Amino acid sequence: MSQQSARRGGAGWALVITSVAGFMAALDNLVVTTALPAIREDLGGELHDLEWTVSAYTLTFAVLLMFGAALGDRFGRRRLFVVGLTVFTGASAAAALAPGIDSLIAARAVQGVGAAIMMPLTLTLLTAAVPAERRGMAYGIWGAVNGLAVASGPLVGGSLTEHISWQWIFWLNVPLGLALLPLARLRLSESYGTGAPLDVPGTLLASGGLFGIVYGLIRGPVDGWTGPVVLTALFAGGALLAGFVHHGINSKNPMLPMRLFRSRAFSGINAASLLMFLGMFGSIFLLSQYMQYVLGYTPTEAGLRMLPWTGMPMLVAPIAGILSDRIGGRPVVAAGLFFQAAGLGYLASVITADASYAVQLPGLVLSGIGMALFFAPASALVMSSVVPKEHGVASGTNNALREVGGALGIAVMASIFAAQGGYESGQSFVDGLRPAVAVGAGVVALGGVAALLIPSRRRDGHAPTEEQGPTDGHGPTDGHRPKAVTEPALVATGEASSH
Repeated sequence: MSQQSARRGGAGWALVITSVAGFMAALDNLVVTTALPAIREDLGGELHDLEWTVSAYTLTFAVLLMFGAALGDRFGRRRLFVVGLTVFTGASAAAALAPGIDSLIAARAVQGVGAAIMMPLTLTLLTAAVPAERRGMAYGIWGAVNGLAVASGPLVGGSLTEHISWQWIFWLNVPLGLALLPLARLRLSESYGTGAPLDVPGTLLASGGLFGIVYGLIRGPVDGWTGPVVLTALFAGGALLAGFVHHGINSKNPMLPMRLFRSRAFSGINAASLLMFLGMFGSIFLLSQYMQYVLGYTPTEAGLRMLPWTGMPMLVAPIAGILSDRIGGRPVVAAGLFFQAAGLGYLASVITADASYAVQLPGLVLSGIGMALFFAPASALVMSSVVPKEHGVASGTNNALREVGGALGIAVMASIFAAQGGYESGQSFVDGLRPAVAVGAGVVALGGVAALLIPSRRRDGHAPTEEQGPTDGHGPTDGHRPKAVTEPALVATGEASSH
């Protein structure tokens, strides 16, 4: 049975602490990309080594997310959040002080471990601290901060590298982490998930499977998709993930009970999240290079010109959270995905070797609105698709699928780019970019279709039972909580039934 201690600092402190911590972890996904030339000049290393400075973080982050969430549920979410934040902060300092490329790669891998423990617990801690009727706004702010971090990584990395030094993309995390550590201990309430034993076999199967898949996807464009190492990684990863599914169906206490996917709400929002990050990550990865390589902007100039996309979550996501409270999460998430798809489709149709910024602007604005509409309601849908004691499992699963989607997007869209174009000239770059971004638009549109499959309200209108959990953004009736059992009571007591 899950338990929660009395609140210490209230919703405001929880929102600040979890938002800043989530920003740090999300920012480091792409913050290194625009600093790679400076890192190579300073530390040396081949292209393979430079790629690992990006992929080492992504891999450890993706494969350990669900394990980090399970540890928090078992040993205390606040306690493990502090552990993850400590590891992340220390590894950031080690990366800034790295004397060589190998030590930088090792520090980045440890950063990913800390982020994997810390990131999934931010949402569970926030959910436990905020009353149900105010969660839409809280998720909106949390989503705005995290969405900005994901999209602004190239801008932050390019600006710090251009005006100070590449080491500062890592030093930035240190004062933030040191400030959050005492606040987390003093202002966050402790909470727990299920009391079941840790699922070591499930953890090994999931981690090994995700590692194989993500490693194969990252290395595929470099080593060739038919290379023995890539094929072995993909097939072994697929086999291990199949074993993980079998384990989740048949084990008594699995880390991820496969019965959760019987819920259309849980399956739909996770499919939508994976497809959203696939299309969005791959597009940002290529479009940021397009602005620099083809149009001749510096890293900082390119980041500034992407602000209509990257900065839009700060303006729109809180409004999206309020809308999800009133009309439910499904229509807001679906609209966001279709806006994002429309923006990417427009960009794919107008991009040329000499396209003006004014021509690109409508696509950037549409994409920014779509991203903003997605983040906050998607978080609400994830957390309300399961009962409170399974929030850690739901958060870890969703974050892991987002990371896998991001790695898949970069690999797939880079492969399309390489097959159709290259870096030989501006026109060659555009020849590869346009079909890649068009595919990204189609993938995000599929995510919108998946979101529409989420049920809008319960057919019977009754409160969830042991066999039925919530199905949409804010309760079992799509934003209208039943009178008999309210979500604040479930969170406060932690005595919710199994999903």
